[in-house]
Amino acid sequence: VQLQASGGGSVQPGGSLRLSCVASGRTDLINALGWYRRTPENLRVLVASMSNAGSTNYADSAKGRFTIASDNAKTTLYLHMTSLKPEDTAMYFCGDPPADLWGQGTVVTVSS
Repeated sequence: VQLQASGGGSVQPGGSLRLSCVASGRTDLINALGWYRRTPENLRVLVASMSNAGSTNYADSAKGRFTIASDNAKTTLYLHMTSLKPEDTAMYFCGDPPADLWGQGTVVTVSS
């Protein structure tokens, strides 16, 4: 499975971004694809995830501001990020941790 993430960038507080993650190859191996961000302690923590059945899960910090979605073919995963805050600054990864599947990261920087 290959996961290709994109969409990061620099925005001012209150701004919006949309991250995209394109999955290719053995996508049948994916159970629940999600977005994770890397912490200063070099841990990847959940931002939002979506199961193959479409159920979603959000970190408390993402609820009400971020929306995870996929296309009909379930080959592209999106993260719509609104009302961005400086503390959202991080490298974001798409991945399926139980399957040890990870894409490369995309950097989000929120600053004035």
